[in-house]
Formats: sequence, C-alpha cells, structure tokens
Amino acid sequence: MADPRLRRQLAEGKFVAAPGVFEMITARIAESIGFDAVYVTGYGTVASHLGLPDAGLATYTDMLSRISRICELSSVPVIADADTGYGGLLNVQHTVRGYERAGVTAIQIEDQEFPKKCGHTPYRRVIPLDDMLRKIEVAAEARTSDDFLIIARTDARTGHGLEEAIRRAEAFGNAGADILFVESPESRDEMAEVCRSLKKPCIANMADGGRTPILPAAELQELGYALAIWPALGFLSMGAAVAHAYTRFKETGSSTHDDVPLYNFQDFSKLMGFQEIWDFEERHKEVAE
Repeated sequence: MADPRLRRQLAEGKFVAAPGVFEMITARIAESIGFDAVYVTGYGTVASHLGLPDAGLATYTDMLSRISRICELSSVPVIADADTGYGGLLNVQHTVRGYERAGVTAIQIEDQEFPKKCGHTPYRRVIPLDDMLRKIEVAAEARTSDDFLIIARTDARTGHGLEEAIRRAEAFGNAGADILFVESPESRDEMAEVCRSLKKPCIANMADGGRTPILPAAELQELGYALAIWPALGFLSMGAAVAHAYTRFKETGSSTHDDVPLYNFQDFSKLMGFQEIWDFEERHKEVAE
C-alpha cells in the first residue's frame, strides 16, 4: 500500500529530500540513516541489475522485481521510476497497478518516445502532448488510493525549450498528475521559473554530472520545489569507492590501506540483518548435555 506520509508532507509544505537507491545494500544504508523518502533510480537499477545503459532496455518485470524488494525493506515512502509506463495505455494501467501493489508511494512516468533514455543524455524525443495526457488520465484511473501519487515528467526542455516544457507540465497537472517534473532545466533561473509557473508541487532532479545545477536542499526549497531526488549519489559514490579500492589492491596485492576506507565487517553484517540470525540461533541453540 502507498504510504500516506508523503501526501501529508507535501500538503504541509515540508520539503522532502530523497536519495537514490538501486539495490539492497543502498536500500539498507538509506534505511539505517533515516530519510523522509527514497527514490528508486532507473539509471542505477538498470546499471546494477543488468549492467546496461538506461536506454529503454529494462522491462517492467526487471524493474518491479527490484522495486518490490526495496519496498519490503523500506519504512519510508518509496518513489519509483517507471520510465514511459513500459508501453501504451494498457501497459500504463498494468504498471500503475503493479507498482501500487508492490508498495510504491509515488510513480514517475515520463513523456519520452520509446525506447526512453536517461534525462541528462542526448537524443531524447517526446511524444505528442495529447498522448501523454491520456497516459496520465489512465494512471489516475488505475490507482486504488489517493495516497498513491503520480509524478509526471517532461523531457521537452532539451529539444523544445523551457516554455514548452512548462506548458506540458501545466497540462500534466490539469490531467491529474499530483507532482510535476520538468527534467533538466539548465540554470538556477530556469529552475526558479519552473516553480513560479506551476501551481502543483514540483520535483527537482539533482543528477550529479547532469545538465541541471546541483543545489542544496535548503536552496531548492527556497526556489519553490516541494521535493528533490539525488538519483546518482549512491551509484557514483559507490563506483568511485570500489574503483579506488580495486585499483589499490591491483597495485599492491593488499586490501589494507589508509586511503581505502572499509565498512566495519561486524557493522556491515548487522546492517544486512545478521543480528537477527544470531539472536535466533542463541534462542534455539541445543543445550549441551
């Protein structure tokens, strides 16, 4: 079931900052730190699960299997990428129902042509506005709870300009979207214009290395954003750390270096749930005669 807290937080004007998670280690770390929400990133999930680019190659089944597991673990609202809805209108209906059953709280659907591409890479094209509006209407009709929120994203900024992107986002809100996502504005002024122009809650995408300036949460809230996602933070930091550790190991033949921080093994075991296993075994151990 969708978590009602995200809707309440938006209604109360509380800014929500959600880190990107993409597999179970990042999900467990995010859970242990304590966030108001987490974001299941399509880019990171496809890279982690399939070792492939986020270019429309992952299926609904690929994504749902990972998202379901993250929802089971998470005690906070889960926002999840659903690309274009994985096809036409019937696919959108199927996707919304599946994500909602899995425990997702907010589903992100975008207006790209299929196959879609990461929103900060080139050669993205958008579908006609009317086609996207029908997708949003189907999504709103398919959900069973108003706590299940629809995030409608437009990728029109790069190819058609900011004015067209804002026009589309406004139409998305009128069609039933709860949260509006103008992807890849290219300056702070553009980000401010998005928030000034749109009446429904807006989401910012803080994709490190992408087209949009990376701003702190307090500044995003000041601009007028209701929530923001940091989708790449987890996989870029993990990639950098693993690359450094493996390089030093290759160079020296050792895993022990002052410049290679390692998670304490006992703490990591507890993070993965071993404490519950140890407690169970202690309760049920055989009594020596």
